[in-house]
Amino acid sequence: MKLRSLSIPYVGWMALFVVTPVIIILVYSLTNSTGGFTFENFSSMGGYVSVFIRSFYLALISTAVCLLIGYPVAYILSKERPRVQRLLLMLIMLPMWMNFLLRTYAWMSILENTGLLNRLLTAIGLPTLNIINTPGAVVIGMVYNFMPFMILPIYSVIVKIDRSLIEAAQDLGAGSASVFRKVIFPLSLPGILSGITMVFVPAVSAFVISQLLGGGDNMLLGDLIEMQFLGSSYNPHLGSAIALVMMVVVMLCMWLMNKFGAGEEQAVLL
Repeated sequence: MKLRSLSIPYVGWMALFVVTPVIIILVYSLTNSTGGFTFENFSSMGGYVSVFIRSFYLALISTAVCLLIGYPVAYILSKERPRVQRLLLMLIMLPMWMNFLLRTYAWMSILENTGLLNRLLTAIGLPTLNIINTPGAVVIGMVYNFMPFMILPIYSVIVKIDRSLIEAAQDLGAGSASVFRKVIFPLSLPGILSGITMVFVPAVSAFVISQLLGGGDNMLLGDLIEMQFLGSSYNPHLGSAIALVMMVVVMLCMWLMNKFGAGEEQAVLL
């Protein structure tokens, strides 16, 4: 009974700052400006299908790029000496100590038409690139900001793999490629799925990156929701409906990934 009482502050905190806001969003999404019940907020979302598609499309690309870069980094990092691992982990987490907005502004100065990248290309005689205010710039910003969330979960799983399993596979005649394909990669799937979730969820709801690096032509769901609450298109009821739909879709994606991960873990054990 005493142990249960210790959880009361946490339950109260969750109820106040997690459950209550969700209930408020649900109520707003199902009512109009006069407080009457309506589904009009959901039906009017049809005009923003392109924003939904763009948001999930760029989030998927960013997640895929983070996985393609992050997995090799995490794998190489796990094979280094402990002292080198600590140093490299600090370097990976170092950008996270800086304000998110400042990091995005830094990329603006790098990617803009007269930025550092184009100055460097001009100095070595190469043509300049028009990257700023494009979907590519948004992807670059997302990959840079969310890459640590992919590397760290994968690294934490790979570094804990029992080395006796790898040695056993090698003793049975498996080469390096076979050991990676049949032992290391399957056992690292929980880290991969955690990394995908931790990158995809913030990427699909990002709005500062798209505003600063994507310009006005690359609106994402985060920008659309902000417009309904703080912008000129003030309509918190529509904004709540969009936020609710996005939350349901994200939770569905997380459930599918967790279900897939559980199935893969059972297959590996068998």
